[in-house]
Amino acid sequence: MRPRIALLADASFAIREMRMAARQLGIMGLHSHFWKREMPALSNRQSALKPQDLYVLLALLSRGSGSHNYQGLADQTGMAVSAVHASLKRAVAARLVSLQERRPVVLKAPLREFLIHGAKYAFAPVWGPLARGVPTGYAAAPLNTRIAPSGDPPPVWPYAKGTVRGLSLAPLYPAVPGAALRDEKLHALLSLFDAVRAGQAREREAALQLIEPYFE
Repeated sequence: MRPRIALLADASFAIREMRMAARQLGIMGLHSHFWKREMPALSNRQSALKPQDLYVLLALLSRGSGSHNYQGLADQTGMAVSAVHASLKRAVAARLVSLQERRPVVLKAPLREFLIHGAKYAFAPVWGPLARGVPTGYAAAPLNTRIAPSGDPPPVWPYAKGTVRGLSLAPLYPAVPGAALRDEKLHALLSLFDAVRAGQAREREAALQLIEPYFE
C-alpha cells in the first residue's frame, strides 16, 4: 500500500485539477454563450450583392467618368431612387463604388475584375422558352458586328414591346429591356455581360475585348 502522505498528495493534486477544469469550462461556457448569441447577429449583417446591383453598376459605368446622382441613375435604370440607393450601398460595402461628396463613383479596377472573373458565377444565366423580346448577347450591338448569326434562336430579354423572337434569357432586373431600348450605351454593356456569362467561347472572348474600353 502507498503511504498515507502520498495518498493525500494525490488527492490534493486531483482537487486542483478539478478546480482548474471547472474554471476552464466556465470560460468555455462564456465563449459558447457569446458564439450562440452574438455571432449569428454578426453574420446576419454580411452584405451580399444582388443582380440589380450589377445592373446599377453597369448603368453607372455607361455614364462615363465622374460622379453621378441617384435620381439620374433611377431615371436611367427605371428603378426607384430608394432601390438605387440600396444597390449602391451594397456596392460600396463590396468596394466596387466609392462616394465622393455623397455621389457614387465607380471603382473601375475592382469592377473590371468582378465583371470578368466573378459576376458570371454570381449571376449565372437563367434560360426560358421562346419569346418576343429585346436582343442581347451576340444578337445585340456591338457584338452583332463581330459574331455572325446562326440558325439558332437569338438570346432575348422577354419584353412585350420587343421586336425579335428568340430564346428567353432572364435580365438582371425586370426594367432592363425598357431601359436598354432608351439607352444605347447601357444596352451595349448589358448585352456584353450576357455574352460573358452565357455565350460560347468565341462570343465571350469578343465581348471581353469590347468591354475593355469602358475601364480605360
